[in-house]
Amino acid sequence: MAGLNVSIAFFFLIVGVCQVLRWLSKTLLSPGVEGCLARELAGSLQLCTSCLELRMLLEIGLWGGGFGPDVVLTLLFVLFAVHGASFDGASANPTVSLQEFLLLESNLIATAAKLLAQGAGMGAGWAVTKLYWSWELTHFHLIQNLIASECSSSIHTSLHHAAFVEGTCAFLFHLVLLKLHQSHPIYRVPALAATVTFLTYTAGPFTGAFFNPALATVTTFHCSGSSFWDYVQVYWLGPLAGMLAALLLYQGNIPRLFQKNILYSQKSKYKIPKARMVAHVECDELRWKRKGQKINSEPRA
Repeated sequence: MAGLNVSIAFFFLIVGVCQVLRWLSKTLLSPGVEGCLARELAGSLQLCTSCLELRMLLEIGLWGGGFGPDVVLTLLFVLFAVHGASFDGASANPTVSLQEFLLLESNLIATAAKLLAQGAGMGAGWAVTKLYWSWELTHFHLIQNLIASECSSSIHTSLHHAAFVEGTCAFLFHLVLLKLHQSHPIYRVPALAATVTFLTYTAGPFTGAFFNPALATVTTFHCSGSSFWDYVQVYWLGPLAGMLAALLLYQGNIPRLFQKNILYSQKSKYKIPKARMVAHVECDELRWKRKGQKINSEPRA
């Protein structure tokens, strides 16, 4: 359990450092684009380091530490709840940023800048985690360093099935995200954390369940066993297709591409028939006439 305690301390340290970065960005930078990019970079750094350490615990801890996947899944839920509460509006996920662009919530330049910030944050997270592993504070990290150069692909099924799995995970994640977009954080954060935990538990054995192109790129693209184009289809095109399907199902259209709602009718669900409306107006007119006659028929003092 000593190795697990070191990993938990590492999680707390990373979250604390990223919180300091977010506080500095609020203090030193303008609240506009610069602050947004700083939050995306800090969020991506936090997400990448946490997921890499969790992945190491999942792969090595099961037989090297003697604890089951329930420990890792519990940590995953807690960490994503912490991420959701501390990200301060950042997504650390390219498909979420593209979704905001398609919903007209962000322009092209801001979206491109967010994607670059997310890539830089993920790269920095990978470098920080590699440095941390090189210190070999636990036997988990020692084993990780020994097998790091021989890592294998996270795709453990056919290519088409893997792309379908990642697309389905992204579809469900974005559908929940859209549904809870206006909800209070006290409901949205645990719901999203539970969704991520469930999808990871269900789809993890097939693809690793990343449904985040930037995270998948720094985590598994360098591993042998699949070509670069295979990785692109599964971890880039799959989540992108899932996000588009979720957006289309939820909105009925994609505002950036076309305004017409192709899935849902815009007509009122409770439209009153014309004949009934005419009868209703005539009834009102008759009622007012009767009132006028009653007033005129009253004797004057």
